[in-house]
Amino acid sequence: METKRALQGGEFIVRETLAEEVFIPEQYDEDQRMIAQTTRDFVRREVIPHVDQLDKHDNALLRQMMEKAGELGLLGVSVPEEYDGFGSKFVTSMLVAEEVSRGFSFSVAFSAHTGIATLPIVYYGNEEQKSKYLPKLATGQWVGAYCLTEPGSGSDANSGKTKAVLSPDGKHYLINGQKMWITNGGIADLFIVFAKIDDDKDLTAFIVEKTFGGITLGAEEEKMGIKGSSTRQIFFEDCPVPVENMLSERQNGFKIAVNILNIGRIKLGSAVLGAGKGVVDQTVTYANDRKQFGKSIGEFGAIQHKMAEQVIRIFATESAVYRAGQNIEDAIEDLISNGMDKSQASLEGIRQYAIECAMMKVYGSETLDFVVDEGVQVYGGMGYSAESKVEKAYRDSRINRIFEGTNEINRLLTVDMVLKRAMKGELDLMGPAMTVAEELLAIPDFGGEDADYFAEKKKYIRNFKKAILLAAGAAVKKFMAKLSDQQEVIMNIADMAIETYVAESVLLRVEKLEQMRGAEANALYRDIADVLIYDSADRIHKAGRDAVNAFAEGDEHMGMTMGMKRFTKVGPVNVVAARRRIAAKLLADNRYDF
Repeated sequence: METKRALQGGEFIVRETLAEEVFIPEQYDEDQRMIAQTTRDFVRREVIPHVDQLDKHDNALLRQMMEKAGELGLLGVSVPEEYDGFGSKFVTSMLVAEEVSRGFSFSVAFSAHTGIATLPIVYYGNEEQKSKYLPKLATGQWVGAYCLTEPGSGSDANSGKTKAVLSPDGKHYLINGQKMWITNGGIADLFIVFAKIDDDKDLTAFIVEKTFGGITLGAEEEKMGIKGSSTRQIFFEDCPVPVENMLSERQNGFKIAVNILNIGRIKLGSAVLGAGKGVVDQTVTYANDRKQFGKSIGEFGAIQHKMAEQVIRIFATESAVYRAGQNIEDAIEDLISNGMDKSQASLEGIRQYAIECAMMKVYGSETLDFVVDEGVQVYGGMGYSAESKVEKAYRDSRINRIFEGTNEINRLLTVDMVLKRAMKGELDLMGPAMTVAEELLAIPDFGGEDADYFAEKKKYIRNFKKAILLAAGAAVKKFMAKLSDQQEVIMNIADMAIETYVAESVLLRVEKLEQMRGAEANALYRDIADVLIYDSADRIHKAGRDAVNAFAEGDEHMGMTMGMKRFTKVGPVNVVAARRRIAAKLLADNRYDF
């Protein structure tokens, strides 16, 4: 019997996925649920009561919190057991990131330490480096930071000016330069520092201990949000780093940075979920308690619309993020079973789904921004008060559209990576695109709506994919090698892809839930899918039309415009009634429980 090949990164555009092939949060195993509860309890007991004090730059308190997280093993979830970690599955590490994000700015310090400061050593360190540093990082004995960004290099990270020069005796590299926006800068014992050796084209990474000398810290940055995290400039002046502290090979630093950022992107996609659910919990509690005109404001349709949309977007983000996370985990396990080293397999598995990582970073960060904004709106004037938690969440959220590569960069990367895989023959994009172009010349299918709920919705998703292929295929044909100059068009296509991936993920989750629980228990989740797909159709149509209008003319423009309309046509949905039903459950539960 032939085994079906697993869906590859970006391949969702040209292949259909079955419900039984996706992972959904309802499938967490007992160990995952236990560590999630441990994390939630830690945040509730040790973090939430002290967030206001943390916002006053109390680095001693921040350091204590990190140490307590280390004692519970939370800092070592992704660290192999032989180095005092848990060596947990990839999805488990995402789940921990989700739960920690309920802790406001503490989650930024935690994520920087466990992600960009620790994982470079996990994946690229030699045995001596792992044995020396990972136990200290996993247990919270040491705190780590990641030094990549410079005053003149942000998105263009490889243009950094920090230099490393070999000492005359050949025993040390002397590092000179300036790094900025360094999370954990004020509490770190160890820095992952990127510098160029001599006149190298690409960066090299180094493990730098604070005690090496030649390191000066700038003052704590005063930020819009995430005030409780330590953010400083770091100055290196003839900082002597032993040659054995070079991480991986010379000029491999940029590759390390890119791969670690891929991990950070998908982890950010899960991290926003805990913060978002926390805001929904606060919002619905306030809506139930706040009385106006003789009744709770949660009884008003306008408020119900806002809260239902918060739920829909969080549910959608969760569906897509954990679908992608499990794909990564499955790829890692498959590579290991075929003989690849675990660290290398982890990097390769994540690389394979770098497209989905970028998409989830964009969608997740923009979901959280929407959720916190509507949370403040439901609170009204109280939401604008610094005494409210939603005000803090509002300010803390904004950085996520900048972290891990701006959302603009990630949109451009999404399409760029898809096209590069197509050119390498890893993804058959042009064949399906040509088929869609030919379909435009055929007589449209005017058949009635499919009687089967999921068959009908899947037809919509297939058509959304055709809309992507129509726009992308025509843009490639029009601009060829100069497509990279058409950033607005590229971002339109990226938005179409993101909306489609998320809509498909929601539909597959709802279908799988129905298989598990039955149709009657799943009616409310059909409401979520109905509203999301209905709204996604309009958003995809708008992005597609904007792209087409940017380059198509005459008959081509007319044909493509008609095609966009055809491929984004969906049946009517009573979104008012659906949102009211979703809001009714939220109000009855008085918390997010979907």
